[in-house]
Amino acid sequence: MARIVIDPVTRIEGHLRIEAQVEGGAVADAWSSGTMFRGIELILQGRDPREAWIWTQRICGVCTTVHALTSVRAVEDALGIEVPDNARLIRNIIGSTQTIQDHVIHFYHLHALDWVDVTLALKADPGKTSQLAESISAWPKSSRVYFKMIQDRVKALVASKQLSLFSSGYWGHPAYKLPPEANLLAVAHYIEALEFQREFIRIHAVLGGKNPHLQTYLVGGMSTAMDPNEPHAPINPERIEFVREAAKAAQAFVEQVYIPDVLAVAGFYREWFHYGEGLGNFLAYGEYPMHGVKDDKSFFLPRGVILNRDLSTVHPMDPKNVSEYVTHSWYDYTGGNGAAKNPAEGETRPNYTGPKPPYEQLNVAEKYSWLKAPRYQDQAMEVGPLSRMLVAYAAGHAQVRELVNGVLAKLNAPATALFSTLGRIAARAIETQLLARELPKWIDELDHNLMHGNLRVHNGERWDPATWPKNAQGWGFHEAPRGALGHWVEIEDRKIKNYQCVVPSTWNAGPRDAKGQRGAYEAALLKTPVADPERPVELLRTIHSFDPCLACAVHVTDARGHRHAEVLAR
Repeated sequence: MARIVIDPVTRIEGHLRIEAQVEGGAVADAWSSGTMFRGIELILQGRDPREAWIWTQRICGVCTTVHALTSVRAVEDALGIEVPDNARLIRNIIGSTQTIQDHVIHFYHLHALDWVDVTLALKADPGKTSQLAESISAWPKSSRVYFKMIQDRVKALVASKQLSLFSSGYWGHPAYKLPPEANLLAVAHYIEALEFQREFIRIHAVLGGKNPHLQTYLVGGMSTAMDPNEPHAPINPERIEFVREAAKAAQAFVEQVYIPDVLAVAGFYREWFHYGEGLGNFLAYGEYPMHGVKDDKSFFLPRGVILNRDLSTVHPMDPKNVSEYVTHSWYDYTGGNGAAKNPAEGETRPNYTGPKPPYEQLNVAEKYSWLKAPRYQDQAMEVGPLSRMLVAYAAGHAQVRELVNGVLAKLNAPATALFSTLGRIAARAIETQLLARELPKWIDELDHNLMHGNLRVHNGERWDPATWPKNAQGWGFHEAPRGALGHWVEIEDRKIKNYQCVVPSTWNAGPRDAKGQRGAYEAALLKTPVADPERPVELLRTIHSFDPCLACAVHVTDARGHRHAEVLAR
């Protein structure tokens, strides 16, 4: 019996510690710990709610825009503000662009090294790699000369002895199964994906002014002016055409590179359709309004809950049923830590009672994480691309069913295979393809409005705080790349009285609750085989399949309250 500790888990955003008890060559129990404190909610208290999105967007540097959208939606909900159609479209384009880019980055740059042995690429025959590439896709960069050039670049990197993130991989581990030619193909596409995501995300620079941390959100809409006759307008025919061409290139890359690569990797690791299943409960807030956010029935991706792996029923989702425990978290609740609280009444009262790091082992019988434990109707939930695709599939979403069934047919796998580590990878790729096909339609809608004189991007109603009620509460949501993101805001006397964020990685990476129910990571690791406890690549495969973002879930503070810097806004 061995206790494996991975701290920190790398190739993620933020700081995550995983401990696993291994018995008989498999995980018998597991614990997930966020090892840094989040204080954004405390920073927001007393501020103007119209500026909350600026602060919350800085929660993370990966999903650079998701907290901004969720924040303005929360305040709009509290004040009863509907946004103009153009603002809806711009937000849909920005959000889907973020998700497409983020999913590509995750597969190639954060997760691929759990499946790809880079060192074996040096042993590949570039000619055979070319044959492999041409057998799975019509992507033009598939010649022997091209793959020989990539192989030479890898050799030069090895010779330089500056391997960076390649230096500490578990190379040669028996769990790696790809042949050398497939490894060379993956390395080539790793490099191409770097170039793709850099160019594609320029859409954010057009519609958001910059990336990361877009600057054009407003409570009530967007500040991205539209004018078909103004060459310097943020949105004009020339900018629309640029965005349209970027979307076209994205669809080509996703369908000719990303999807074929996922299918190829899955073909060599089919046993991972049987590992990493986890909770079997899935939650999605829904996303991409086709009308206003109040009409959740019109969302492109539906809202709902699936319980106990039952794809025959999609249960309705109500944010009033969301709650958070702090029983095993380094926080205190007024009135005691045994009961959960809805975030509308939630508290951020840090109370670190654990050992001083570095520590050998978590005290899992007590508090062991800076993450709270979110629950829906008192049940632990998984959120993310798999949840979104399962809810959409179960709800009868025609495009999702077509794509999911197509992938399952190519893999000769049933729908239940999605409840797994590989299922999360497949669902993320399917969602990317789905959004890459839908993105041009939103661009066309925006273009139609531009050319027909519909130029309104902001609703100024209730912008004046004098029109606000004395007290108002609101809930903002977004299906961020990593899953269901919610912000709860309470406004009193025109200022923020309370603000709570429940982020995707809090849902997935959270610790046990008062009833001992595991979080999604902890449940998914059970029964995972471990060939070498000193090199637990198998654990990383399942954890990385969730695409952790602990920066969203936890942040640094000075426990003594010292101020280290002051930023002045002019």
